[in-house]
Amino acid sequence: MLADATRVRLILALRDGELSVNHLADIVDKSPAAVSQHLAKLRMGRIVTTRQEGQRVFYQLENEHASQLVADAIFQAEHSLGGTPRHHHHQTNEGS
Repeated sequence: MLADATRVRLILALRDGELSVNHLADIVDKSPAAVSQHLAKLRMGRIVTTRQEGQRVFYQLENEHASQLVADAIFQAEHSLGGTPRHHHHQTNEGS
């Protein structure tokens, strides 16, 4: 489910709350049809859920675990770049 960069970007966009397909398409710079296909896969994987309001469908994360999974994957990737990962800078500054 998370092997596709567009799906990862959709999950990141949904961390702050629900969004419509058109709004998500603008955020990830893809067509609404392409975004709908990605969202359908995320919905099958129970990563996102929907709420319908008239003709519009809004997507939101099923739970906090999907967002945390993506954040952890990004943090792990930062470790592979060498040096102090960006996410550790914040922790280091808090202790000062």
